[in-house]
This record gives sequence, C-alpha cells and structure tokens, in this order.
Amino acid sequence: MKSDVETLQTSEKFDEIYHLASPASPPWYMQEPKRTISANLLGAFRLLDLLKKGGRFGFTSSSEVYGDPLISPQPESYKGQVDCTGPRSSYDESKRCTESLLFEMQRTQGLNLKVIRPFNIYGPRTRADDGRAVSNFVTQALSGRPITVFGDGLQSRSWGYVDDIVDGFARYFWINETDYKGPLNIGNDREISVLEVAQYVSSLVGGVPIVFKPSPPQDPTNRRPDLTNANYVMPEWSCKVSYEQGVAMTLDWFREKMKARAAG
Repeated sequence: MKSDVETLQTSEKFDEIYHLASPASPPWYMQEPKRTISANLLGAFRLLDLLKKGGRFGFTSSSEVYGDPLISPQPESYKGQVDCTGPRSSYDESKRCTESLLFEMQRTQGLNLKVIRPFNIYGPRTRADDGRAVSNFVTQALSGRPITVFGDGLQSRSWGYVDDIVDGFARYFWINETDYKGPLNIGNDREISVLEVAQYVSSLVGGVPIVFKPSPPQDPTNRRPDLTNANYVMPEWSCKVSYEQGVAMTLDWFREKMKARAAG
C-alpha cells in the first residue's frame, strides 16, 4: 500500500504500525509548518484507527523535543526547553504533542507502544538539498564551494550514522522484548562541534574554505543523549561507526552520485 499518511484510507487492520512519516529537515519543516504538524499528529490519529486491538504501535519522535537543553546529556525524563511559537516549533511541538497523545492512550487504553527519540542522523542516501549540516557540508565541498557554518560552529551535536541508528530502531521495535514503557533515546553519545565536522569535511577534499554566517533562530547549542535506558533495553547495541568513518562514507556516496549524474 502506498499513500500519504494524512489521507490514508483503507478498511484493512494491521497487527503492527510504525509511524515514521514527517518532514525532518529544518528548511523543509520551517517552510511547511502546517504539513509538518499534520503529518505527525493527524498521521498518528489515522494510523491508530488502522491498528488491530492489542496491536503494537511505534512512533519515531525526535531529540528536538528537548529544544535548546539546559542540561547535557539529556535523559528521557528531561522536560526540555522549547519555544512553542518559534520558527522550528511546528516540528518540535508536533513531536511532543504526538507523544502526549500516544502515551495517554498507553495509560488509559493499554496501547502497546514504543517511542524512540533519535539524535542527529546522517549518512548516504540523504537528499542533496536536505539542508542539514553533514549533507550541506559534503555537497558544498564536492562542488568546490565554501562550506557554510552558521554561528560560530561551537554548537555541538551527537552525530549518529544511519546504519547504527537503524540497528537501534530494529532492536527496540522488533527484537528486544522489554518492560520499559517510556520514550527511548537512540543516538551517539559522543558530542562533536559543527565546526569540527566542517573542518573534517574540508580536509577530505583538499581544504575548501569555511565561511561563517549568522546563526538561525532557535538553533540548539548542544545535543547529547543520555543512553542509560537504551543500554538497559538493548545492552548489546551501541553506535559503532565513528563520525570520521561515517562522514567519509557519506562523502564517498555523494561523490559517486555526482559522477553518475555528470556521466548522464
């Protein structure tokens, strides 16, 4: 079945449903706030109607629910610091609101629920116009353009290579049975500054220059998951790909795509 989650219509019921549908790129969700909120919240309402009684529902939330955090690392119990009227709020608040809906259904109706909060995913197969840091840096560098860093670049992120994060998704959603009922952080707990990543990308292509532009509004100063609960639920899981390895593999993938496009 292929359908937009906001307009999905079917009489079929399902044993398991995993709601991953949402714009995730800041430029995209800031341009499409209504659709972002609708994809998350209305999508959840529609999908819940398709779940069989006793079925399992999974939701991909986001580390953005923590906003611009005042503590680091961020445990799932941290309530966050989010501006509900800012330009990023359509994404942050729609994730928070959807979590609220789902956990209330868990509490009042016994919904079999699993919610994950992924942190800063990157890797191959990202769109060139995705707008997030790693894909921006790589596409700019491979095109011979200066790498653009917003702000001073000292804001930090916990860069999680896509294979590691997907492995965490799969283990929590399908493999590991657990008594844990809350949202679960999934990410790399090694914090790296945006500037360090930009400098590393530059070094991989022979040293393209780095230029600095004003920081966008609501840009978080730090992101780092507290993985205590993830280690309890999935003791065999961890992020194994270093950011150096992951960025290099991402750059190689983009380079091959650009070569193939140039060759026709």
